[in-house]
Amino acid sequence: MRLSCADEMLLLNGCPGVIGLATVLSGERPDVQRVRARVVERWAGLQRMSCVLDRACGRRGCARWAVPGPFDPVAQVVEERATLDELWARSVDRPLADGVPPWRLHVIPDAEHGGDFALALVAQHTLLDGRSLATLMRALMDDPGPAGRRERPVPLPRSGLRAAGRELKAMSAPGQALPTWPPERTYTSVAVRELPAHIVRSARRQPADGRGATLNELLVGAVAGALRARFGPVRRWRERDVPVYTAVPCDLRGRGNPGELGNTLTVVRVPLPVDLDGSVARLRACQDAMAAVPDRAAVHATVLFPAAEAARRTGPWVTRLLTSRGRHSCFAATATTAMKWPGGPGTFQGRRLVRTVGLPPLQYPGTVSFALAQAGDAFTLTAVGNAGPDDAIRLADAVVTEFETWARTATPSVL
Repeated sequence: MRLSCADEMLLLNGCPGVIGLATVLSGERPDVQRVRARVVERWAGLQRMSCVLDRACGRRGCARWAVPGPFDPVAQVVEERATLDELWARSVDRPLADGVPPWRLHVIPDAEHGGDFALALVAQHTLLDGRSLATLMRALMDDPGPAGRRERPVPLPRSGLRAAGRELKAMSAPGQALPTWPPERTYTSVAVRELPAHIVRSARRQPADGRGATLNELLVGAVAGALRARFGPVRRWRERDVPVYTAVPCDLRGRGNPGELGNTLTVVRVPLPVDLDGSVARLRACQDAMAAVPDRAAVHATVLFPAAEAARRTGPWVTRLLTSRGRHSCFAATATTAMKWPGGPGTFQGRRLVRTVGLPPLQYPGTVSFALAQAGDAFTLTAVGNAGPDDAIRLADAVVTEFETWARTATPSVL
């Protein structure tokens, strides 16, 4: 089975490529055999979960997906002695071994974060994207809900070639990495922070004279403020006239394939207004920039991706060429993903879902990735750093501070 263009770019991007999603639950931890039985019941019929990466087959040595047989639940579903935070820290820079399906479901006895235990799905990004993780974990619930939520179709760009040209220019513009010193020496760090629901609800009412902010806009705006608090204005960084960008993943699934597994996504590069004074001003600028993201993602889906798929048939060098531009921290110094749990909270074998916790991938040296997960009224931020020794911790705390600042100055809700 041939890798998609997105699969192949993630395989060749030079990063560990490990992502994760955990469901934190309350109640007595179930026996691992019962968890394995549920996994077989709900996942055994999904071909993607039995795929193994074969790096030595296919024309000109291209990697391909092979399905040698159904996955082994004993090997894939394991009991974990570490806490969830310890599992995230241990997993983020360790790619899963070849030869078996590149995913594991960990049953964690000490989950922290308000629960009694957790189920944590860790996978290679080459196999699954973040939306796939949420779809799979939702499928394990007692009531998995409908096959998939209704989605708006990907909008068609107004002018194909002109829009593609603008997007290629935007995606290739020079940027810069975080000012880690020395640049060639970076450290892996992971931080998980809980955001109180009332803080997020108040922050969503910003700007006071606007329409309010989405979770994605708040995260991008908070990251811009966190970078300013940690490193100062961008004009003081190494490249005075070069902006700093964040990579915003965009799900390309529509009404016809809401539950599709794999990598049905693209990444849109958005400039961060780090130099603007004031948290509300930065948020407003981020809202303006994020408003264009759906149309830009549509250009990727309807013009750039089909062109890339056609071009890479000539040989694997095409994908390497397409990937090379993104293999630098100057492409995007941060990545920002807002993840909402699909459907109602639900239960797992009678145990109530408390919150979800994401694990974004470790990117290139000089970068930090952020994932803000929402399950009901529980909001959880995870930061993964490949920069200074404690940059993930410091930036995660600074993001929380930005939310608190917005909440203090937000317009009170009208009862």
